Amino acid sequence: MQEIKIGIIGYGTVGTGVAKILSRKSSLLSEKLKTRLILKTICDLDVRRKRNFMPKGVLFTRNVDKVLDDEQIQIVVELIGGINPAKEYIIRALKNKKFVVTANKALLAEAGPELMRLARKCGVDIYFEASVGAAIPVIKAIRDGLISNNVENIFGIINGTSNYILSEMTQNRCDFKSALRQARIHGFAERNFKLDTSGIDSAHKLVILSRLCFGQGIKLSDVYVEGINEIKLHDIQYADEFGYCIKLLAIAKIAGKDLQIRVHPTLLPKKHLLSNVNGVFNAIFITADLAGEMILYGQGAGQMPAASAVVSDLADISKRLAKIEWVSSQTFAPSQNRYRRISPIHKIKSRYYIRFMAIDKPGALSLISKILGKSNISICSVLQKGRHQGQAVPIIMMTHEAREKELRQALMRIDKLPIIRKKTVALRVESV
Repeated sequence: MQEIKIGIIGYGTVGTGVAKILSRKSSLLSEKLKTRLILKTICDLDVRRKRNFMPKGVLFTRNVDKVLDDEQIQIVVELIGGINPAKEYIIRALKNKKFVVTANKALLAEAGPELMRLARKCGVDIYFEASVGAAIPVIKAIRDGLISNNVENIFGIINGTSNYILSEMTQNRCDFKSALRQARIHGFAERNFKLDTSGIDSAHKLVILSRLCFGQGIKLSDVYVEGINEIKLHDIQYADEFGYCIKLLAIAKIAGKDLQIRVHPTLLPKKHLLSNVNGVFNAIFITADLAGEMILYGQGAGQMPAASAVVSDLADISKRLAKIEWVSSQTFAPSQNRYRRISPIHKIKSRYYIRFMAIDKPGALSLISKILGKSNISICSVLQKGRHQGQAVPIIMMTHEAREKELRQALMRIDKLPIIRKKTVALRVESV
């Protein structure tokens, strides 16, 4: 039976999970693949720390050359994250004719096309199923399952930390800080949680999905990003009264000749499938011209879900090396004939949820409505919560569809009114 030797760079949570699967599922994998996947070398900076799993017969080293320059190793698994030295290691691996498996969404978002071009030039490939949605096979679904389709839009809940926080706020009626505290207690939030709650992690993943779906060189700077840090419990409650829930959505959709790519808190109808994706679970809702609507749902993080996705890529590469039928991941590369303009955020049209904090006095609502009307923003419904003469109270509005630029201009003027006490909150509404 053919053997394929593997080297892992980075032996943290996911790396340990990969080693466990390759060891404990060895017989099953060999039976299915007709090939033996052999973990030969693990490289990690910290070789002294006690691990809860160490595979037998595997070289454990700090020297990355033992992986990158070993002619017997055919596949390098990069699991250290970040841009450098991960990028340097992947480049060396490709130049040494080694296939690469990575879960590094930040690096793929920044340098994916560059690395793919190098892989093609070197006659190898890069696989990255674990970079988005962990165990959810969204990369394969787009690359293989939708190969004859034109994808029209993507709506994704692709950050478990943010989704957990918003779910806690919704279900337990707690504020952002309390929900974040719970996320950290349960291990759902990293020490540096800001990448998650700011929307940047979702933006990295959206860049990867968008390149696959729309076949062009989309950059992180093309993505409009807002996080969930400013969402208040009041917003959750008011949205609920209107029949909506709030989710951090990653959105990529075709609008005429433009392509909108954005990440931000969004109001969704409570009856929509994505509204019922709670806790640390992820879901990606895709509409394609032939396949129609579909949703992929599952655990978007965690040791074994992410490790499962890595091993899935290892299996694909083993089929390729064993001359079994395969489909290249080079569909990641830009295709000029499908290029669309990236729509700047100020050009989009949406319905909006708006929360004003205004002094409770006669004429306050009229002043706000007048400015909105002059900016061509039509009000669908209004809630005014509480009556405290002379004090600031929330005024909640749902608008009809309006252009983002006109809304922002109107809110700038409204926030300068003497009756307004806090910066106005505006969230976009999607019916999907």
